[in-house]
Amino acid sequence: MKTYKFKTTINCGGCVKAVTPHLNNMQGVAEWNVDTDNPNKVLEVKTDSLDAQDIKQTVEKAGFKAEQL
Repeated sequence: MKTYKFKTTINCGGCVKAVTPHLNNMQGVAEWNVDTDNPNKVLEVKTDSLDAQDIKQTVEKAGFKAEQL
């Protein structure tokens, strides 16, 4: 299992709520979370089958920016 980390613009509970359906509906995401207390608002995604670009595109479709760390 791979773990990807991204610096994001997901900075509050409302933002997490907005991105939740997008990440939950992605095939291949085993687990994900966003550390909104971290200054970089780090999104961590665990997956067996996705690459970083797939995850980044999904976050951007939800209206947020993501930059792989």
